[in-house]
Order: sequence, then structure tokens, then C-alpha cells
Amino acid sequence: MSSEWNRIAAAARRAQGAASEPWCGYIYDLEILRQHASELVATLPANCDLFYAIKANSDYPILETLAPLVAGFEIASEGELAWVRARFPHLPVVFGGPGKTDAELAQALDTRLEYIHVESMGELVRLGLLARQRDVSQAILLRINLPLPEAPDVPLAMGGQATPFGIDAALLPECLQLLESFPELRLDGVHFHLLSGQLDAGAHLRLLEHYFRTLEGWEHAHGLSVRHVNVGGGIGVNYRDPARQFDWPGFARGLNRLIDRMDLSRWRIRFEIGRYLAASCGAYAMEVLDIKRCFGRTFVVGRGGTHHFRTPYAQGHSHPFFVLPIDRWSRPYPRLAATDEPVTIVGQLCTPKDVLATDISVDELRLGDLLIFTFAGAYAWHISHHDFLRHPHPEQIFLSAQESLNVAAE
Repeated sequence: MSSEWNRIAAAARRAQGAASEPWCGYIYDLEILRQHASELVATLPANCDLFYAIKANSDYPILETLAPLVAGFEIASEGELAWVRARFPHLPVVFGGPGKTDAELAQALDTRLEYIHVESMGELVRLGLLARQRDVSQAILLRINLPLPEAPDVPLAMGGQATPFGIDAALLPECLQLLESFPELRLDGVHFHLLSGQLDAGAHLRLLEHYFRTLEGWEHAHGLSVRHVNVGGGIGVNYRDPARQFDWPGFARGLNRLIDRMDLSRWRIRFEIGRYLAASCGAYAMEVLDIKRCFGRTFVVGRGGTHHFRTPYAQGHSHPFFVLPIDRWSRPYPRLAATDEPVTIVGQLCTPKDVLATDISVDELRLGDLLIFTFAGAYAWHISHHDFLRHPHPEQIFLSAQESLNVAAE
């Protein structure tokens, strides 16, 4: 266990010790989150802004920690918009995502968002008509699905090929002509978000250069007046080899050189980062309920599972974890153990897909010990199918710089 997880481990021990039943929970260290976000913002070039994509984790303590540090929040639904506006009424907000309903577009217009990212020609028409009905002006970015010179080596591709996301770049002239019918909509730039899970800083810089050179060409070909270019997020977390993460310092230095070389100071360049911003501040902890051997393999059954923590299944990996030994044992049955052997960590669900890690060697692991799954601060609890089998929700614990704040699971 590395020292960065000490506070989370201590909080897990306290929470399990206070529980009357086998325990599981999420623990977030808000000081780690604050430091990480501050470092990212401080190293970006002067004409770049960092927005937080709240879909990664929209819990209020997470948002409250990030609000003073980031340039704003990116939301993708009516529920997220209402959640943010009720708590951060003056923070800049941008609205992205496909399939926006008329009610969502109307709400976005009524709450005067900074930008709406338009995903299709049909959405453009609907937004223009709604703005006309309300006699309001709205700034927009067009999300463009851009051809790529080569297929990206990432887990998820949202563009560069036929996908539901964004407007086909070949339709840009038609889209610009359609915009002339809606003076209520002000086009300030474009939004590119073509991939997710990028771990190679050099490849990401090459992708951004492709964005920038394409946009420069459009400025000349179509007379665009670009104020903002949103390059999305897409930076991944290396769950398979946690010691080798995306090289943000090298990326930031390379981005500075790229902006200088291309003389792009006239643009505001915006990042919308979710996973890479929040993942490292959180952990999912589960108590060991059972250890069993079957057909030559050892299975460790933990309290909880993928209904709480879907990340391993969604990403297709064995999630990194460490064993937190718990010495007390007062139960009236033998304390089973696995020693110097590979184990597969599973949950309580009635499906063979409820697997969090497969054939991972452990020195010692016993009933009652805690398994601490790291890098669980983003796309973890919030993407999981919480109520499958109606198991209890995990406890949610938020650690500030000075104290721990316990938030009961709803």
C-alpha cells in the first residue's frame, strides 16, 4: 500500500469497525482531488481552460471541491443541469451530449448556459426555434465528428467513424447555411471529442494538432470566426498498470509548444475532463465474506460487487486493489484464508459477470479483511446498476483536508 492511500485505509478501518454487518463503501479523499485539480489547472497554457465533466462523479462534495478550481462544469442531461444550477447558480456551465429533448433545450435556454454543444442538424433546428419562441440569443459550439488519419488505440471511440456523436464533418457547409436561418444562435466555435481512454500523451498531442489544423482550414474555407475550440476530455486512467499514468506534465509542456508554434493564442481552448480528474481521489472497499475453491481456482467473495462498482466490467480489466488486514476476529466459525496464491475477486450477485479482478496473486487474505480498490473516484458508483438484487447501497465517506464527512447512502 503506497502512502497516498493511508487516509483512505484508516477511514475504511474506522467505518468497518463501527458497522454491525459486513461492510462496504466508497471513500473519497477530497484533499487529493484538490491537489490534483490545482496541478492540472496550473500547468495548462494561458489560453486554456479546464472544465469538469460531472458525469464522472456528480456527488456534491466532489463538485464543491472542484468549483473554485475549474473554469466550470460540463453537463449532459436535464437532471445534471438542475443539480448544478441549484448548488452553483453562477458557475459557467456547458451542455453537451446526444439526444437532448425539447424540454432540456428549453431549460438550457432559460437558465442561460454559456454554451450548448449542438450534436446534429435536427438539434440545431429545434434549438433555433425554441430560442426564437423565447426571443433569446444563445451561444453554441458545433460538435463535429472528424475523420482521423489513423484509428486511435483507445478503449472507446466516439468519432473518426460512424457513431451517434456529433455532426459529420462533410455536412459542415450545409450546417453553416442552416445557421443563417437562425440569427438567435451565435456560433462561437466547435467541439471535438472523438475518443476516450487515451494513455499516450504524445498521441493526444498529435490528435489536438489535427483538430487545430482542421479548424484553421475551416476558418479560411468558410470564413468562420472562432472564439472557442473545445477538445473534450478523453484522457484515460491506467487501471492495468497504475504506476504508468498519462504524462500530464509532458503533455502540458508539449501543448504550450504546439500553441506557440501554431500561434493559437487567439483561441480559448477548453478541456472537459472527468475520469482523469476524479478517479485517483476515490476507493471502493469491500469486506471479504467467503473464500472458496472450485476446479483448481480460488474465489474470494466480497460484500458488494459490480452493482456498486461497475468499472472493472465496463473497462474489461482486473481492477487494482490492495488487501487491508483486519486482525480482530470474533465470529464462531473458522477464519478461512488464501495464502501465496492467485485469487479471483467476485461480488454477491447471481451472475458470473460479477467479477472485479481475475487470478491476482496475494500474499495473505482472510475472512473479514478489506479489499481496497483504488482509482474508483470516477465512473464507478455513478455508472453502476445500484438496485440489482436490492442489496444495500455502500456507505459514502468524504475526507476533507482536516476531517472526514460521512454522507449516508440514499
